[in-house]
Parts: sequence; structure tokens; C-alpha cells
Amino acid sequence: MTRITKNTLFYGDNLKILREYIADESVDLVYLDPPFNSKRTYNVLYKEENGRESEAQIAAFEDTWHWDKTAEAIYHELINEGSPEVAQMIGALRQFIGSNQMMAYLVMMAVRLIELKRVLKNTGSLYLHCDPTASHYLKIVLDSIFGVKNCINEVIWKRSDAHSDAKQGAKHFGRIHDVLLFYVKSNSHIFNPQYLPLPETTVDKWYRNVEEGTGRRYNKADLTAAKPGGDTLYEWKGIKPPPGRYWAYSREKMKELEEKGRIVYSKSGRPYMKRYLDESKGVQMQDLWVDISMLRGIHRKGERLGYPTQKPISLLERIITSSSNEGDLVLDPFCGCGTTIAAAQKLNRRWIGIDITHLSIALLKYRLKDMFEITQHDEYQVIGEPVVLGAAKQLAKDNRYQFQWWALSLVRAKPLGATSGGKTGKKGKDKGIDGVIFFIDDDSGKPKRVLVQVKSGKVKSPDIRDLRGTVEREKAAIGVFITLESPTKDMKTEAVSSGFYHSDGWEQDYPKIQIFTIKELLDGKTVDMPPLHATFKRAKKERKGDPTVRKHIDPKKLEAPTQRDLL
Repeated sequence: MTRITKNTLFYGDNLKILREYIADESVDLVYLDPPFNSKRTYNVLYKEENGRESEAQIAAFEDTWHWDKTAEAIYHELINEGSPEVAQMIGALRQFIGSNQMMAYLVMMAVRLIELKRVLKNTGSLYLHCDPTASHYLKIVLDSIFGVKNCINEVIWKRSDAHSDAKQGAKHFGRIHDVLLFYVKSNSHIFNPQYLPLPETTVDKWYRNVEEGTGRRYNKADLTAAKPGGDTLYEWKGIKPPPGRYWAYSREKMKELEEKGRIVYSKSGRPYMKRYLDESKGVQMQDLWVDISMLRGIHRKGERLGYPTQKPISLLERIITSSSNEGDLVLDPFCGCGTTIAAAQKLNRRWIGIDITHLSIALLKYRLKDMFEITQHDEYQVIGEPVVLGAAKQLAKDNRYQFQWWALSLVRAKPLGATSGGKTGKKGKDKGIDGVIFFIDDDSGKPKRVLVQVKSGKVKSPDIRDLRGTVEREKAAIGVFITLESPTKDMKTEAVSSGFYHSDGWEQDYPKIQIFTIKELLDGKTVDMPPLHATFKRAKKERKGDPTVRKHIDPKKLEAPTQRDLL
């Protein structure tokens, strides 16, 4: 097994990666948000694999697995090689649910959860994020793998405000929460209690006293206890504890509190402890989280990246802070747009992220660059991406959409028509265009576009003429043609004859149509364009002072970074 010594992003099937790369008891915290219902308004019938519809209807997963030979093989692996508890559980579930999409999902999750338990340290924790569509099934699976006694909490996260579904004819209560299933490997797990500020009503009701001279608010706490604890039955300034009670502190400690001004007396002379409001930690976090709202609209404090299942970074910060310490290793096997990884980086944890789409890996690399100004050559590595031409050709042969997204990431272009699940084959409104790069090269703040097309097969000069026509029709600044095969002489001539885009801000001309081979991009060649650009909505930087995030920019006052610098 290869030993992971630095922060790592993996492209590929997380089951295979877990088995080949992640060592036993090496991870401190696992958070996973597997594909479970990426479009919450999308409902389909709960169908058997033979096409017949079940009588029951549930919200189904757009990104679900299907019951096929792979699911059947893993089912038999769980029955024959799993623990007796897991074998019994998975067999009973299949008998109850049937051989359908939900069962395939649970089988695929079960085999991965077994691996995730293996890689967890004895002090480690796992949080599985899901919605009520499958939380009850997943809890049964987790109970069988981790043990019922190791279920710590079922946390309810209020992810949105009230839904007005009834206006559209819905006959149910508004569905506004997700579930976080919190499991541990042993009772020695790491846990750092978190606190919320005291409610104003509590402050007004309990901290009514104000200390003279300092203005500090305090309440008066009882100084007696129900059980003795040493020298705790004595007379203090003529006052004894009530019958059946004892002083909460020894005589020596009471003297110390008196000297520090921490004791206040009632009119009858009874002593009370001063508990200051400014020393209160607040209210300990409970298992109902209503204070972290969903990401809304275009952005929230620069956080929204346009990824359909993105979670607030504050949600992951709470989980990571609660169940790990600085320097610990955090693993997200379904890392998506990388909120877990961003939170771990921000909180000084080590991390591993895994995803099966190049779209996610590309977006995560952009996010790390934008938030922390780090690249894979600095503080992390990427395993599974092509680094030589032969691997790129194999990727194109295996999956042309994955190849397309990976190729777009080489020039930091946003895919058009992309979804998190990796199943879209639709083009955007710019027909024939696979991606777009936005840039700003004047003080107007108005973005301009570089349209990008990717070809993995045979190429010819009409392809360049078509791209040129699209760039003109869409009033874009530049067109980029990425090809796996070498361009013909006619293609190069066609590109050169297209002329230039002139940037007034940079007082420079850039070729209107540019052709790049995959080999050239792997060798470090980049798009010739104004340097200030964005693709996905940029993540908010974690430190100040970066001029590229200002709303209005005078490019003449900036030193132009290269495209490679920005990747």
C-alpha cells in the first residue's frame, strides 16, 4: 500500500483508492456527503430494475447506482466475506427492499463504510451527511458496521427556511432538514464541545446583577452541594449550609474566592458565587443545528461556487473542530467542490479528498488556489489525473466527458452544461462550445469571455472555421481549440487568419483563435489572454491584500501574472 505523506486529491473510484492507498487506522475524521438526492425537487417512482413501478414513491437520487452485475458482485462479497452482522443486515435489507436502485445504493455504501471504518483511528469519528430519503436505511447499515453503541448522535441540520410547497399542490409538511449520522470507532474518540452564545432572554433573566466599579454582569450561583467532598461542613461567617446540604467548596477554597471578590451575600448573609457573563462559554451545542443556513443565490460572502450540492463551510468547520485537533488527518471520499478540504486547510488539518469526476477535482484545485494561494506543486498532490499524453489518450477512450472536463481544467475553463453527477452530455447555449473562461481587462468590471472547445478525435480546418463563427456570433473575445491530435497546417492557417483581440487595459493584442494540443498544455503552454480572469465563482480568499478580488481593477497598475501562476 502506497504511504500518503502529504495532502492529496484523488481522482477515481473511492473504494479502489481506499483499498490501495489509505492505511489501516491512519485517519482521524471522515466526513462524507455521498450523492443521495442532488436535485431535491426531482422525484421519480421507486422502480424495480425490470422497469415495473413499485406502489411506494420516494425521492430518488439523480446520481444513484443501479442494480447490475457490479452491485450483485459486491452484495455477494458482503454476504460471504463480511462480518456476520453485516451479512445478516444486508441480506435482510435485500429481502425487504428488493433488487432496485435503493438496494444498489445501500450495497455500494456498505462496502465503502467498511473500508472507512478500517482506515479510522481508534480515536476517530465519522459523519455521514444524508437526507431523510435514505437516512433510516443508512443508520441500519452503520449500526451493523460500527455497532449500535458507537452511534453518538443523529444531528438534524435545518438547511433551509420554510417551503411553500402547498401552493404547488404538495400534501406534506415542508422538508427543510438534512441528517448527520455521527459514529465513532470507540469511546476514546476525540470530541471538543462547541458553544453558542447565550440567548438574550437568558442574559436578561439570569445575569441581572451588575458589579460596581467594573460594570460586569453576573448571576448568583448556589454555593452548596448535595454530597460532601472533604472539608465542606462548616460555619461560614455565621452561616451553615441548609439541612442535608454541604458547602460546594472547602474552607480554604472559600477564603480564596472571598479574597478574589467572587462571593456576594444576600440580605440574610447567605453567600453566593459570582458567575460573570463575560466568562460564560455559552450554551453547549445540541443535536439540532438551526444557526447555519444554506448557501443562497449567487454567493454568500464570496462562498457560493455554483456547485449544486455545495454545503456551507461553517457546517464543516463545526464538524472538524468538534471531532479533530490541529494536525489531524481529515478524509472526504465524496469531496465534490471541496468544502471539507477547504475547511480542513483553514483549520490546520491534514486532508485527503477523493472524487470520481475531473470536474470536481478541477474545481477543488481552483478553490485551494483562490482561498489559500496554494497549488498542487506546493502543499498537495493530485493522484489519478493524466500527466503524460498516453494517459490522456486512455482517459479520452474511457470517458470522453471526463476527458473534456480534465482538458478544460488545464486552462481553468468552466464546463458548460456540467453537473456534479458527471452524467450530462448537453452543451450550453453556445452550441459546440465546451467551456468558458471569464476575464476583466478594464475598469468597467464587465466580464469578457474566452470560449473553449475540446476535441479528442480527428480534427480538420472546418472545426476552426466553426469555432471562429461561434466566437463572432457570441461576441466573445477569444476562442481556444484544444485537441488531442496534432492540428493540420490548414487549421493553423485558419487560426492565424482570424486576427487579434485588442485589450485596451493591457494595451496588447492576443490571437483571436488559439490552438493547443494536450501535449503542449501538459508541457506548460497556456492561453495567451489578459491575466485577470475567473471561471467558477471564486472562493473568498482567506487572507487580505490580493488586488485581483477588487470589484473595479486598473490593469495598468498591476504586474501581469501568467496563466500558470493562477492555476
